[in-house]
Amino acid sequence: MSGNPDVTIARMWPREIFDKKEAGGKKLLARGIDFLQKPGVYILYRDEHPYYIGKADNLYRRLKSHAVRPQAKYYNFWNFFSAFAVSGGWRDRLEGILIAAMPTVNSAEPRLTRETLPANVAKLIKEMRGAKVNDYGPAPAK
Repeated sequence: MSGNPDVTIARMWPREIFDKKEAGGKKLLARGIDFLQKPGVYILYRDEHPYYIGKADNLYRRLKSHAVRPQAKYYNFWNFFSAFAVSGGWRDRLEGILIAAMPTVNSAEPRLTRETLPANVAKLIKEMRGAKVNDYGPAPAK
């Protein structure tokens, strides 16, 4: 895995491209988008909130399976997607970074080196939380 990856992105596209046909009615809108025929990483959104992150050998086939199969695990839970066409080891790395960065239903644990919180930063967080609690005034009497 050397150099920079060649990445193409589709951001916040509607799920409906897997339901609607092109003008002329022969194939789905999504089927005609060359970028979706590539391997990559995708994010399913529930409105504007990231819901699930996955990777695919073929973005079109994987996203379509989430979109049109009622038995699919995430079928009822998303309405937009973003996709990154990227191949090779970069796909695994990008998926791991996205999973680590965003709260989603993913249960995968990315293989990334985790930095431990320095003691002085932990102390600062504790002080900041204490200040917020004090801003609310004393606790009500019971």
